[in-house]
Amino acid sequence: MLADAAAQKTPITEFTVRSREAMTPVSNKFSYFPALPLSAEEIHDYVEEPVASLPPDLIATLPPVCIALVPYLEKSNGRRRGAKPDDLVSFEKPAESKQSSSGETIVEGAATLFFAIKDQPVADYHYHFYRAVAAMSVDHASDEHLNQFFGLLREELHSRVHGEVDQEGWRLKQSLMRKQTNLRRETKLFREYARQAFIDTLTLYLHGICCDIDVEPGPRQLPGRHLRKRLQLLETLYPPPTGYTIFPEESNRGQ
Repeated sequence: MLADAAAQKTPITEFTVRSREAMTPVSNKFSYFPALPLSAEEIHDYVEEPVASLPPDLIATLPPVCIALVPYLEKSNGRRRGAKPDDLVSFEKPAESKQSSSGETIVEGAATLFFAIKDQPVADYHYHFYRAVAAMSVDHASDEHLNQFFGLLREELHSRVHGEVDQEGWRLKQSLMRKQTNLRRETKLFREYARQAFIDTLTLYLHGICCDIDVEPGPRQLPGRHLRKRLQLLETLYPPPTGYTIFPEESNRGQ
């Protein structure tokens, strides 16, 4: 199958169907498929370590997930009626303007997360992996969990807290604050912003469980005390697995 795939650019949905029998289980929810040779160390870095650090309560909400590790992903020019066109798995490096870092497809209720890993640092892959998991999680989170997080956002908006976790959330927050007078009211603008803020914050939370990361200060960055409050809420909703922590002082307690 790999030899055939190498000869062409394959839409990710088709690639998923063709590779299904070769997927290797990692846990009862996750499996993986490497479309290029990987060492044991690389499998640990790309698959075993990031999956092991995911909170069990979050994993329980997700559908079956396969991690597809491919050389490159290329943005498609084609169109499918009523749907976004598939990215293409490519074994040759696409033009920079057509490269994509990650993609997702759902086939028969199972999700396949695609990641282009050739010429990419593992640290960048980890970010894209946790962002993909966070984006999937928001669609499977309980109303209770979302309402708690959205309530925290409403408190921030009421207090006119400046900044956000990531660029897209910042853009949506600015739009909401510019166009809506009652910032705590449930509107389409609020839901779009709140959804993105949840994804951005959950990405940071999951990434922080696995890896030592620094949040760079800046004029658009959410103030530290408010960011910490969000992360503490997520820690309550999705406790880290045994042996993992999110805050440095929690690591020090066990020493």
